[in-house]
Amino acid sequence: MTRIRTRIRTRTRTRTLVAALALSALALVTAGCGTESDGTASGPAAAASDVTLTLGDQAKNLQTLANASGAFKGAPYQVKWAEFEGAAPLFQAVQAGAADTTYAADLPTLQALSGGVPIKAVAALRNDGTAVGIVVRKNSKIKKVADLKGQTVVVSSAKGSISEYLLANALQQAGLSYSDVKVKYLLPTDAQAAFGAGKIDAWAIFGVYKAVATQQGGREIVNGEDGRVSGYGFIGASEKALADRAKKPALADAVKRLGTALEWARSHPDAYAAAIRKNNGASAEVAKTIVSQSYGELVPVTPEVTRAVQKVADTMHGIKVLDPNVKVADSVDTSLSVK
Repeated sequence: MTRIRTRIRTRTRTRTLVAALALSALALVTAGCGTESDGTASGPAAAASDVTLTLGDQAKNLQTLANASGAFKGAPYQVKWAEFEGAAPLFQAVQAGAADTTYAADLPTLQALSGGVPIKAVAALRNDGTAVGIVVRKNSKIKKVADLKGQTVVVSSAKGSISEYLLANALQQAGLSYSDVKVKYLLPTDAQAAFGAGKIDAWAIFGVYKAVATQQGGREIVNGEDGRVSGYGFIGASEKALADRAKKPALADAVKRLGTALEWARSHPDAYAAAIRKNNGASAEVAKTIVSQSYGELVPVTPEVTRAVQKVADTMHGIKVLDPNVKVADSVDTSLSVK
């Protein structure tokens, strides 16, 4: 097994579930697929209608957005979705050949690259960082980041998540070191149940799970705005898919369609929130929060982006969460034009 699979399975308390998710995805998304290109450059490229792209997703975020906006309506290729509740099992699915693309924040992508997952960042996603936060119970004595000293903080979903970078950076800004807290790792659904039962004092979390936690009595003590996270995520593509003569044009088209979907979400926030309520089972309040905190724009992976994310890599390498370190600029493929 690769380093990334070994690292995730040995350093988290959810290794059995993570492995099962990856294997399940492999079975689900490969069953019934049409003819696939062998990835070589010889021979004629397959017709677009014969191509199937398997798009990786977390918590139905992209799928909900794509369906609500109609982004893939009329696409000249087939689209399948590989759904996971966190980045770690999504990257395992790519490693297993069960997904062509990834959708993740900066640090999970860096962790996957550090572990040898064969992907390239093909587009960047940008937001204001407020989708990531550290949440405590309403009546907790923890009022600010400095109060976390000596406490146990649960990080979702695995070692090297965006919520872990927020924790590390916020601790540093508060004059604390990473060793001043005890970190435990839980997948979001497990952590959500434990948090609701009062078994977690502090939870570093993201997205829909943070929105639900605050709605159910949690109190946010810090989030990722004001540079506490980079504000960038990535759409990645497997090197195998990028080398496939038939799939690469479909990948380029899919990335542009996701950009169009994000533009639709910005101009139709109420319709997007309604889709989240319907497809994800979220309440109206949670759906509205998700819309306000979601990635708002798809942009090229420019030197500005790579510099911002390199800072994340260097910080996490310094506290031995990311090892070996990653040179971000070397893990980018700009051949799929975003704009």
